[in-house]
Amino acid sequence: MLKFDHYKHHFDEIKQQSDAITGEKLSPDQRKEALKTILSCIDLTTLEGSDNSEKIIAVCETARSFSSQGSDVPNVAAVCFYPPFIKLAREELAGTGIRVASVAAGFPSGQLPLSLKVAEVTFAVAEGADEIDIVISRGKLIANKCHEVYEEVFALKEACRQAELKVILETGELETVYRIRKACEISLKAGADFLKTSTGKITPGATPEAFLIMLHSIDEFHKKTGRKIGIKAAGGIADPDDAIKYYKLVRQVLGEEWLNNKLFRIGASRLAQKVADEILKG
Repeated sequence: MLKFDHYKHHFDEIKQQSDAITGEKLSPDQRKEALKTILSCIDLTTLEGSDNSEKIIAVCETARSFSSQGSDVPNVAAVCFYPPFIKLAREELAGTGIRVASVAAGFPSGQLPLSLKVAEVTFAVAEGADEIDIVISRGKLIANKCHEVYEEVFALKEACRQAELKVILETGELETVYRIRKACEISLKAGADFLKTSTGKITPGATPEAFLIMLHSIDEFHKKTGRKIGIKAAGGIADPDDAIKYYKLVRQVLGEEWLNNKLFRIGASRLAQKVADEILKG
């Protein structure tokens, strides 16, 4: 197993490890169980400038519709919208167990003063968000202003109060093993409840290589502190085969106990019905 106690590793070495894990074959029964877990871990999301009440209602209707398609088909874990739609989503999903998440803190760029980031998170929590997805200041991390990044994440975690904090690293902009690893360490120490790969607004989004670095960071943090931190893959995951790669990586590094929607999420709205269709085909 690749060790991450220093920063000498390059993506080609990490890719070899991720390819070995994701290349493992699943039996038909194992694949079906994996797909059921994946569907139950999806955050159904729309984050567009054209979003409106009608679209939010439609997404919520979709989110709660999967379990009615068949006894083997679970509903998704959550929906994720911009802050103005939180109250509407809570009304639409009341009693379903589906959580309401909101992006905040200047999503997707993160280019806001900290006071405004805190204000947006505070607003989203007051509106009733169960989970807050924030973005780190990649520019500051690239400039090696690591303490400022830590202070921001810490302040945003404080602003979350009872809501869970998902910290988006935007690994495609960090580019190097060192920066991704450093972003993980800072976010974990500052109180993140989840690490998340990407906003889905840039290319590349999620990659198995970056995800593997994040998994090892979470594993080491858990061994040191006893805290179980969740992980979310988001950005460009559009078909079941891609999603299963991330499932396999979680299972290999963190184990079966992470394969539930309390600790594993996938942000892939285009994926959900494809997964449900395959489950129904048996």
